[in-house]
Amino acid sequence: MAAAPATPATHSRSTSTRGRARVAVGLGALLLAGSPVLAAPAHAEPVADYEVPFPCGQQWTGSTRAKHSPSRFSIDWNRPDDLGDPVVASAPGTVTTAQASGSSGYGRYVVVDHGGGESTLYAHLQAVTVQLGQRVDQGVQVGLLGSTGNSSGPHLHYEQRLDRKVQEAWFSGAAFTYGSTVVSRNCLDVPMAADVLGDDRAELVVFRRQAKAQFRVLRADGTVKRMSMGTATDEPLLGDWEGDGLANPGIRTPTGSTFRLRTPRGPVSVTFGLSSDRGIAGDWDGDGRWEVGVHRARSGHFLLRGADGTTTTFAFGDADDLPLTGDWNGDGRTDVGVYDTDSALFTLRYVDAEGTEWTASVAYGEAGALPVAGDWDGNGRTDVGTWDPASATFSRRVAPSPTSTNARTVAVRFGRPR
Repeated sequence: MAAAPATPATHSRSTSTRGRARVAVGLGALLLAGSPVLAAPAHAEPVADYEVPFPCGQQWTGSTRAKHSPSRFSIDWNRPDDLGDPVVASAPGTVTTAQASGSSGYGRYVVVDHGGGESTLYAHLQAVTVQLGQRVDQGVQVGLLGSTGNSSGPHLHYEQRLDRKVQEAWFSGAAFTYGSTVVSRNCLDVPMAADVLGDDRAELVVFRRQAKAQFRVLRADGTVKRMSMGTATDEPLLGDWEGDGLANPGIRTPTGSTFRLRTPRGPVSVTFGLSSDRGIAGDWDGDGRWEVGVHRARSGHFLLRGADGTTTTFAFGDADDLPLTGDWNGDGRTDVGVYDTDSALFTLRYVDAEGTEWTASVAYGEAGALPVAGDWDGNGRTDVGTWDPASATFSRRVAPSPTSTNARTVAVRFGRPR
């Protein structure tokens, strides 16, 4: 069924009421390995909008015990045959620990800082798929469930912390009932843009993280084109893989570092980069066909894979920047850029015909927004934009060039707000 037409909207950031005054009634059904249920002291609701740390729609049981280390508020998550299952971020934030080896304690584990003293910990992982300093969105895979360190069997040890002290867990705006089985609502939209319809302008797109993931493309008449590809933990890509003027979907699966690209001639697979890298795409050589690449957050490097398999590597941006690509100067070659979500600052890089590297900065959006890039007006130059997760609003900066001061904003609500 076609979606209702999208309507223009003034870009504004809504303020959540979460974490202001509501207080949990306690731990609920705290399991004590057969002992009676114990009440717990009341804990204030966290500011971060936490979701269960597993892909959309999966069913998991979370338990604890009286002497659970380091706190009875920690959760041990399990489901049948769960060894090697993906573990995802409960909320957006910055990776402050990515311990990829370890035979004691937490074993292999990840800590994500969500700001305001709040953080989450994911322990006993089989593998870590993020890097220190990296900015991760909610729903991004951080590792695989395992049994490393001081673990007696496969499970995810999970903590929600405030100022490093473990707190009673909350999910979807409610205090968690320990010992219960829940279905993950970590079902989020990822903002994107590309010329999918062949009209020389970038359409607004969201990638919906669900068991059978979908790319949803907003047409000019407000209807939505749907393309199914990948799963909830895959990282989405859009690119003109065949050089026919149309962008097609692609995904990168962190486990295995494998790109899968949909083309008119059939699927194409490319293995490139590390499992903890983030995939990007662009026409690096200007021949009309797009290639793949990765952004390696821990070193701030871009690695661009050419059609012949060679790699171009260079440093640009900081570990916690989000990568993006676009043809900023209209020369037919795709360039790279980064976006700082805290300062809402785009920094764009391009190389001219003489081989000189240029950089420019554009302040746009608000803190916490996610970056998008596309040729909004069809002039051959990629523009920048943002997507506000709270209101699901795309704000497109339409200008003669991405750094021009002569710019206007066109805002449209599309996707599912968080």
